[in-house]
Amino acid sequence: MIQAASAIINGKMVEGSGEQIAIINPATEETIASFAEADAALVDRAVVAAQDAFKDGRWRKQTVEQRQMALRRAADAIDAAADELAAIETANTGLPLTQTRGRHAGRAAYNFRYFADYIGQASGELYDQAPDHLTFVRRQPVGVAALIAPWNAPIALGSMKLAAAIAFGNSCVIKPSEQAPLGVQRVIEIVNASGIPDGVINLVNGRGVNTGNPLVRHPGTNVVSFTGGTGTGRAIMSAAGDTLKPVTLELGGKSANIIFDSADFERALDGALLGIFTNNGQQCLAGSRILVQKSIADRFIEAFIARTRAITIGSPLDPANQLGPVSAAIHRDRVLSYVDIATSGGGKLLTGGRRAPGFDKGYYVEPTVVLAADSNARVCQEEIFGPFATILTFDTPEEAFAIANNTNFGLVSYVWTEDLNLALQAQEDLASGVVWINTPMMRELRAPFSGWRDSGVGSQSGRDCEAFYTHQKTVTMARHPLTLTKLGLPR
Repeated sequence: MIQAASAIINGKMVEGSGEQIAIINPATEETIASFAEADAALVDRAVVAAQDAFKDGRWRKQTVEQRQMALRRAADAIDAAADELAAIETANTGLPLTQTRGRHAGRAAYNFRYFADYIGQASGELYDQAPDHLTFVRRQPVGVAALIAPWNAPIALGSMKLAAAIAFGNSCVIKPSEQAPLGVQRVIEIVNASGIPDGVINLVNGRGVNTGNPLVRHPGTNVVSFTGGTGTGRAIMSAAGDTLKPVTLELGGKSANIIFDSADFERALDGALLGIFTNNGQQCLAGSRILVQKSIADRFIEAFIARTRAITIGSPLDPANQLGPVSAAIHRDRVLSYVDIATSGGGKLLTGGRRAPGFDKGYYVEPTVVLAADSNARVCQEEIFGPFATILTFDTPEEAFAIANNTNFGLVSYVWTEDLNLALQAQEDLASGVVWINTPMMRELRAPFSGWRDSGVGSQSGRDCEAFYTHQKTVTMARHPLTLTKLGLPR
């Protein structure tokens, strides 16, 4: 079994006294680790350690060049451990090893390199219009960041929060999902060993109610960054509001993937399959609503179903397999429950819709596709978060955009067309924080990644993270000795 910690505080593993939580391999249903849940007292120890590290300046007072070198060493160390990290992530999440090795581990290293580069180019502002004064604006770290990472891409998304928070001189306490904490824990061990001072990065493990809530509400945390479900995001924003803490929330999605008849057919087909079935379908940015123009709908749906049925399902360790298990038994059952929801609402099951046959163990679900009755159906409105695609058809671009925007979410929109004018119209009319045209998922860290409406609050990019993890300070200086009015002297 892998050793899991209740907490890592000041660079050392700490055992808690809370309830034992088992960590299950979704592919085998075996318990691969367990930990005692961190309670409020242990959370307090972690926050105090982060506060102490921030106050004594062991990290924030280092020069930008020193922090850059440390972040780059961390990236190199993550790269060197990529095989190990990918194996841990696959065992903990069920994601195919080809994806955890090819995307997630590399992304973790890139996150640290990106923010090392960013802080070397960040600049302040100077205002010299006033004749008697110079005013400059600088930024300083906020203090201690509370970071809460999701279970669907723990090291890729958790490392983004870690790298961004510490790059600007902050300390932090991160809480991974209790379901998938092992990869994040190992990243922290690697990063700490590469030269980040003890106490700058601390970890607590546990469920939201017992561990996450005390972390968010702790008076010693200054900002909160959360990635996860919309309902939990609302609760976190409410809790953080009690102490007026800024929050960023990257939440759910029900993204439309629009296939126009002017698209490159084969490329759009490839992109639609990738958009819903990679990461075992468990992505907030999945293109789960596939909208197809009626003039090509029959051809596209036939090809999509044929390709879906050919997706290889099985052990995520086998590079021949393209789809592994979903994260947990309860989640498997929830995903499959939407088959009855779809058909009872007038939809038609086109393929899948059951536990994948041939497996004695593991939370395997057949990739599932339904044709929805209309865009108000529950399968078109609720985030299913699994290998479950919903197809709708449309006649005109205006109808497609209306269907795409008929949602409480607003994370990503996908558009497939070779018509430049139509692409420009789409990016104008689609109500989402990100629009991807003729491409599957592409996360550009230099540009904001933000959700509208129920998909989130705040943005993440180099500049947005700088704004979130630092305070602005305006400093005004006299250009020369000023002649001041003298109060209190006789006239």
